[in-house]
Amino acid sequence: MIISVTLAILLLLLVISVPVAAALIILGLSIGEIFSDFPLYRVIGEISWSASTDFLLLSIPLFVMLGEILLRAGIAKRTYNALNKWLSWLPGGLLQANIGTSALFAATSGSSVATAATITTVALPQGRRYNYSEKLFTGSIAAGGTLGILIPPSINLIVYGFLTNTSIPRLFLAGIIPGIILALLFMLCLAIGCMINPKLSGGKSQVTWKERFTTLADLIPVLIIFIVVIGSIYAGLATPTESAALGVLASLALAFRYKAVNMDFFKQVFEGTMRTSSMIMLILISANFLNFMLDSIGLAETLYQFVSNLGASPFYTLLVVILLYIVLGFFVETLSLMVITVPIVAPILVNLGYDPIWFGILLILLIEMALITPPVGLNLYVVQGVRRTGSIVDVMLGAFPFVIMIAIMIVMLVAFPQIALYATQFVQ
Repeated sequence: MIISVTLAILLLLLVISVPVAAALIILGLSIGEIFSDFPLYRVIGEISWSASTDFLLLSIPLFVMLGEILLRAGIAKRTYNALNKWLSWLPGGLLQANIGTSALFAATSGSSVATAATITTVALPQGRRYNYSEKLFTGSIAAGGTLGILIPPSINLIVYGFLTNTSIPRLFLAGIIPGIILALLFMLCLAIGCMINPKLSGGKSQVTWKERFTTLADLIPVLIIFIVVIGSIYAGLATPTESAALGVLASLALAFRYKAVNMDFFKQVFEGTMRTSSMIMLILISANFLNFMLDSIGLAETLYQFVSNLGASPFYTLLVVILLYIVLGFFVETLSLMVITVPIVAPILVNLGYDPIWFGILLILLIEMALITPPVGLNLYVVQGVRRTGSIVDVMLGAFPFVIMIAIMIVMLVAFPQIALYATQFVQ
């Protein structure tokens, strides 16, 4: 009954377009009033304070600001042009550059939305110039953008670590190999598609080796940011939050180096950072309150007992969880989906013997799939918003082959957990 009422209220609020954060607060207050004799609503102040003052969560606005600086300083555009020259010989040309640039930008941004928006801005004019199939071109950008939450640093992995009290450095390490493999799967998918149907690929620019080597300098800024952010963590010099601050300082230095800094630059960076960070933090605070209410009325324990009494094998339970996330991913915004379900689902799977680090990477892959599946696939709308012409259906159809690639990656991760866990043995 608790589950039925909770889902009914949540779906009703989302259907009538109540903002996600407000919907979570209303849902928490409603189930507290219905299922508890105690005035649980009185804890909302303490919950909000404790959630918003956690030192780990300070890394979120810092990573958002890092991505904003790289975008406004033109570093993303330089990276794309360099990779275009190095990858143009592959079947697909600029399509391959979309994935390669997304993977590199993901190593500095931490956000799928920021990655997709940035790559669309710098890549789409080139795709139109060389007559690429806009359907597949925009689909590849939407899919490439999902790498932003898998390849570290990742805001979603930070949120998962916060919700489950799991090591952020180990989560970051666990995401590297799956992120690289998924990027290669995307590129393989494009290569096969363009070899089967050459019309999907547009014209190719003639690039000399001298031009290629000249552009190597444009890849150095991204490498510097990655070394500063990730290197400082594993060298023991900084926590994830401190490394994010170091990344912001390094990106600012690069922005000054490229003479991109002025008052308008700072205005755009601060506005973009405040808008995105406020949305994320408000959802986290609301979800924290909702999770407290669900825990207080005993829903988590009830679900665990229900799963245990089913007598289902751990593998069967895992398949049910995967199916649940795939279905919910069609209808629920991804960050909201994480903060609502992780505190309930993660303990169940961990108690069944699954590694919380491994499950975190599996969850991110499922979230990536949700980002490019309609009707609520956020990356699809981001790409279409920047594109501004044509139908969003084109972007959806163009992204579909990459949904299959993510599904293959999920199967690989379930069959071979060491894909995610191998690198974590080198850090505590």
